[in-house]
Amino acid sequence: MSPTLSNIDLPGFADPVAQAQASFRALLDAMARPGTIATAGQGLTPPAPLDPATAAVLLTLVDGDARLHLTPDCAAARDWLVFHCGTTPCDDSASAGFVATRTMPDLAHLATGTDEAPESSATLVLQVLALGSGPAFRLAGPGLKAPAIFRAEGLPPDFAARWAANHALFPRGIDLVLCAGTALAAIPRSITVTEA
Repeated sequence: MSPTLSNIDLPGFADPVAQAQASFRALLDAMARPGTIATAGQGLTPPAPLDPATAAVLLTLVDGDARLHLTPDCAAARDWLVFHCGTTPCDDSASAGFVATRTMPDLAHLATGTDEAPESSATLVLQVLALGSGPAFRLAGPGLKAPAIFRAEGLPPDFAARWAANHALFPRGIDLVLCAGTALAAIPRSITVTEA
């Protein structure tokens, strides 16, 4: 499939080094303080259906060596990501290091790492409707001095149960980055999630 000019013609980071560093810092802060909302992707105009924060996360983390899987609801951005990241998306979500989607998949179908190499698990980049509003969840674990309340619109009704199954695999399991607009938040596999 040849890239469509309208897709790849959309710019990536205007200042790739500085903006990738800023996005990486935002991601690190979000992972270190689960449920905290950070910003990324300001000024980015990625192709639909990607929000700026989703695009910023992918531009920051994905390169030619990364195995990226795009679910069908994100496939329209494939050529743009190939052009700007140098990656070739893979069809198999079970072998991908990064999975980008707008609908939460069955986490059991993603790479959860091994006991010997838990770091080989996947990072799920999930674009949701909004962060800071919607159903409430209680987060607890490393990085939180006390349980914190986190809100997101667009997660499945059984999100807490799905996450409990993922957390039970620790130190294996999926790390989750949530994006909406220019906002992002993270829930590492070490965090427990319950309905608030």
